[in-house]
Amino acid sequence: MRCVAPALLLQYRFHSNSNNCVTSKLVPKKKISLKNLLLIHELAFILLILLVATVGAIGIHLQEKSSQESSRISLIVQEVQQTRGDLYRQMKELFDAYFLNDIEARNEYNNFTRSVEKHFVQLHNIAQGEAEIAAINDLHAGYKTFVQETSTLFDLQPNITGDELKKRLNTDLEAGLFNHYETLLAHTEQLLNEKQTELDLQLKDSKRKSNFLLFTPLILAVLLLVFSRIFLKRSIVKPIEGISKATSEISAGNLNHKAPDEDIDELASLSKAINEMAEKLITSQESLVRTEKQAAQGLLVPMLAHNIRNPLASIRATAQVLDEPELDAETRESLRGIINTVDRLERWTGALLAYLHPLKPQPTTTSIREIVQGALEPLQQKISKKSIQIIQPAWPNTNAIYNDTIFTDQHLLEQVIYNLVLNAIDASNKKSVIEIQLDITPVEFILRILDSGSGMPFTPDPSAMSAPTTKRFGTGIGIPFAFKVCDALGGNLEFSARANGGTAITIILPNSIELNEQPVA
Repeated sequence: MRCVAPALLLQYRFHSNSNNCVTSKLVPKKKISLKNLLLIHELAFILLILLVATVGAIGIHLQEKSSQESSRISLIVQEVQQTRGDLYRQMKELFDAYFLNDIEARNEYNNFTRSVEKHFVQLHNIAQGEAEIAAINDLHAGYKTFVQETSTLFDLQPNITGDELKKRLNTDLEAGLFNHYETLLAHTEQLLNEKQTELDLQLKDSKRKSNFLLFTPLILAVLLLVFSRIFLKRSIVKPIEGISKATSEISAGNLNHKAPDEDIDELASLSKAINEMAEKLITSQESLVRTEKQAAQGLLVPMLAHNIRNPLASIRATAQVLDEPELDAETRESLRGIINTVDRLERWTGALLAYLHPLKPQPTTTSIREIVQGALEPLQQKISKKSIQIIQPAWPNTNAIYNDTIFTDQHLLEQVIYNLVLNAIDASNKKSVIEIQLDITPVEFILRILDSGSGMPFTPDPSAMSAPTTKRFGTGIGIPFAFKVCDALGGNLEFSARANGGTAITIILPNSIELNEQPVA
């Protein structure tokens, strides 16, 4: 048998006695994490984007590939036409040699031969597939046969007769070799035209598929948008409206109104937090009454302090006037004792006023070094009297990356360090050592005050209104005041015992300009 936890007892009312244990079986309702839903939503959009990008990349790749193939086929057609043109020019040079007796015809013929061979080298480089390579090889072989026959005619020019020349040029060359070469050219062009037609069909098919694939992500995006709208309205907008209504009811004073329990994990946590806040507000009403009473009592403190300070000031002034060198040593010592006692009472009165009233820091730009030295200055007489050695840290240069410049309330922090060092002096023996250390990080300052005294007989409580004191005339509010100031300055105050005796006090302050802007009560 297990007892129901106190948090569950706030939701249920049970009647039990001390010998019985309340039992309850609660089945937790499964919650959905808003973070996971948003993650799924974002992943869906990312997948859509990737799908669109992939389809676009495929389309671009196919188009680029088709364009390159089309350019390659066009180049082959262009090179084949160049060989045909140069072949006609070679025929012309052969006729010029026979009929016009052109002595430069043979050189021009050879130049065209070299040009055609270059075209065939280019054709062999760009030809792809067995059919293309075979057609180019056949075309090249036909051209070589043509060159062999026509070169022979150049060599026979002086010895050939008219009838034989006519037979050679008309029958053998034009009707035989040239027509054979034209046939090979026609076959090659037909092959290239078929490839171009096939390429055009592939391009149309790829465009049709790309359009289909592009419409698919668009449809998915519309569906996702509709789903997102429905999801947001049902799972987020309506629950938030319920939570908003609950906060309005609670702010209006209806603390018994409960925020609805939602399916979304984060909204359920928010509802739970609001309900817990309402419960705490209910339970804090008595604390609020007590706080108001304390505030009323705090209004009397300034009047009492005023009535105390005026006679103290008169007593101190009178003691200072009476303190003449002609008086005997015992009288002068008594007068100085009166002055010291009045100063101590004045400090206690000021600390009491500062502690009981809300603190609102007045930050300025200063340095840790200036604050520490300002706190140590009024303690020099006590330090000298007990021959105590104060070891200060090696203060960083102002141009260093991490220097001791700080944005804080210098006077409040000085008063804290003054009180803490004063406690350390009072707890230390004569000729002792009190060490002050400073560590600087990018986010905080860590100031330590280390003494070798007898240690603290108690553990300071940050929430206590006063602390135990070991001093004869101590008020016990120095340490609570230090806690309050550190909290107002956005820092922390910690006390710990040292291994070899003594106390280590650590003050942690933020290394930034952010302070608690609200007054700390």
